[in-house]
Amino acid sequence: MYEKVSMSTVSANQGIPELVELDIPTCTEHAVLIRTEYSAISPGTEMLIINSTKKNKSLSHLGYSAVGIVVEVGDKVKHIQVGQRVACYGAPYVKHAQYLLVPSPLAAPVPSHVDPKEAAFAGLGAIAIHAIRQAELQFGESVAVVGLGILGQIMAQIADAAALQVFATDLLSSRCDILRDRGLKHVSYSIEDMQNKMNEVTEGQGVDSALLCASGKNDLIDRSMDWIRDRGKIVIVGDLEMSFSRSKMFGKEANILISRAGGPGRYDKEYETDGRGYPLGYVRWTEGRNIAEYIRLLAEQRIQVSPLISHEYSLEDAPQAYDVIINRTEDTLGILFKY
Repeated sequence: MYEKVSMSTVSANQGIPELVELDIPTCTEHAVLIRTEYSAISPGTEMLIINSTKKNKSLSHLGYSAVGIVVEVGDKVKHIQVGQRVACYGAPYVKHAQYLLVPSPLAAPVPSHVDPKEAAFAGLGAIAIHAIRQAELQFGESVAVVGLGILGQIMAQIADAAALQVFATDLLSSRCDILRDRGLKHVSYSIEDMQNKMNEVTEGQGVDSALLCASGKNDLIDRSMDWIRDRGKIVIVGDLEMSFSRSKMFGKEANILISRAGGPGRYDKEYETDGRGYPLGYVRWTEGRNIAEYIRLLAEQRIQVSPLISHEYSLEDAPQAYDVIINRTEDTLGILFKY
């Protein structure tokens, strides 16, 4: 089935990305063992982990989104077969490693006509979908997406596919151009221009929600309260400093929400590792169902991720991949490891 007993994985060791050797995991009853084809870097999350290991003088494995071929299936797994290609999501099960032991709820079959490189971004796709669901947007409503890194790009495309009116912006004009080339109409090179477009299209009422994919210390939460309508929603997706004006929030009675990863089930051991699913009648969209929905959008060509892939590396070149994230931000977007 597989000849090796150990595998390489990418880890951050006191702030330095490096390869370490781990044993290939043994398949358990509710899990599938996957031979990885591609794994996707999540720049924001992984740089946070790298910086954390530097500060704490610790070691941590990197990555949480991948695609591969199933080589072994647990006894209680019914919907996945050996030989299938699946997309998978969720640390600590998914990482940049040659083999992955993934709880079956966190793996979704990938149709043969879907590009596995695009499927490798399933984790980011699930996160984007869950953020949009947190905003509780309905058909025809409007949303602002601020920060067009790989996550914001996917999020804007999904919102557009859901027939929402999408307004988007990023400090880097090249990232705005990608969405414009995709056909999105209201993409701006500046926040000021985006706000003018929102006022014009919504007749001054404001958008229904703002999805903030940026990070750091800034006044973005306060500024977004000027964009939303009365009782609109602000969903924080990036690692933003959580400070904002109470008077602005009070004036709009704004809802400020956090989007936690890929959906209900994330970090719940009973769901993720013990195979206890959430009933559809009570929890419509779990993290596993969000992964599958991302794959459906790819399969039906409602979104396109391949133009977002800017770099591809082997595992051995992992340090170079993270160096590119740090030093070549303007021409870096989607980054894959190929196995």
